[in-house]
Amino acid sequence: MEIIKVKGNTYCIDTGMTYLPFYKLNNQDIILMDSGFNKECKDIDKLLEENNLRIKTLICTHAHPDHIGNNSYFKEKYKCKIAMTKDEAFLCSSFANFKSFYDQPMSLIKSHYKNLVCETDIIINDKQDSIILNDVVFKLFHTFGHSSDQICITTPDDVCYLADSLITYETMKGTKIPYAFVLKDDLESKNALAHLNSSKYIIAHKGIMDDIRELIEENINYYSSIAESVYEEIIEAMTFEDIMKCIIRKKKIEVKTVYKYKVTERMLKSYVEYLYETKRVDTIIDKGFVKYVKKQL
Repeated sequence: MEIIKVKGNTYCIDTGMTYLPFYKLNNQDIILMDSGFNKECKDIDKLLEENNLRIKTLICTHAHPDHIGNNSYFKEKYKCKIAMTKDEAFLCSSFANFKSFYDQPMSLIKSHYKNLVCETDIIINDKQDSIILNDVVFKLFHTFGHSSDQICITTPDDVCYLADSLITYETMKGTKIPYAFVLKDDLESKNALAHLNSSKYIIAHKGIMDDIRELIEENINYYSSIAESVYEEIIEAMTFEDIMKCIIRKKKIEVKTVYKYKVTERMLKSYVEYLYETKRVDTIIDKGFVKYVKKQL
């Protein structure tokens, strides 16, 4: 684990799995962008202490486990305020909200997401395009789709933290089904990233780039190709589970636990919904079951 200087007062922590950017207010105080996986907590905290850094404010791009895993810990230790968009803040405000989103038994929710419930101090609305934190202005760019209201954050050094709005070439090679909350919105948000004009970009998993135009196109093509591969598996009227069995077999996904099953189900769901929203498939009721069928073109 190390600290990488990106530009000016903008740095990022390389946790091994992710890049967590931060902006230095002075020699000690920082504004951290996302808090990482909970299992990385001790190492991140140790790195901060070794470099005599203190978190004054934590701004989170979205409420996924690898981005808010240490919110509560850092809030307690550093007495820092947490900023997040309204929808994302609502999700992580209680176990009940996590249950409604992840659709798992409450005991599993409390087991798997026990470190994610946190209180947000500063709510960002869905139209807000900037925020002042510790007297410093950060630009915001909303990228709906990967989550309910993910944001990209641009520092005063003109460095834009894209979070999960794009994935790197390496991630594309190693991911069988990349996640999107609403794929149609996610693709539109990726396309909209072309309007950004920052001098540097940080991608959470894990990249630092000067130009993202080519990567935007590759991302759109990659996610679209996954949707197309799902479409190809629908050869007759099929339940969601029928489709899921085909995809698990086709992509050689190992599903050995209920948790992994639920994760795979959630990953695949947005692609099936995308095919429905783009009018490639329709739904029917067959003997009491919802089934998906290809639409006649």
